[in-house]
Amino acid sequence: WDFWIDWKDRRMWPTVVPILGVTFCAASQAFFWVNFRLPFGAVFAALGLLIGEWINRYVNFWGWTYFPISLVFPSALIVPAIWLDVILLLSGSYVITAVVGSLGWGLLFYP
Repeated sequence: WDFWIDWKDRRMWPTVVPILGVTFCAASQAFFWVNFRLPFGAVFAALGLLIGEWINRYVNFWGWTYFPISLVFPSALIVPAIWLDVILLLSGSYVITAVVGSLGWGLLFYP
């Protein structure tokens, strides 16, 4: 599975990415839901984070990156973001999305 493709990066993926990813995705999801009633804010933010990671690795800015461009996989962030958007679309509630969506977000990062 692509989550464990590089064991040297065990500092970032299990700890930093789920926590920071859900905060960015939830913030953009709230913006898109309140202003436009569109339930794709989490996927939009996840794609933005992934594009930023690709640019970061492409220009070889090693202050933030510790593994090469071939080891950046979109499935690590896109699937939990889709889960978060689907929960908001089906429930329409921020509370249910916060509880069930964040639970699913964390469990989808679990190998």
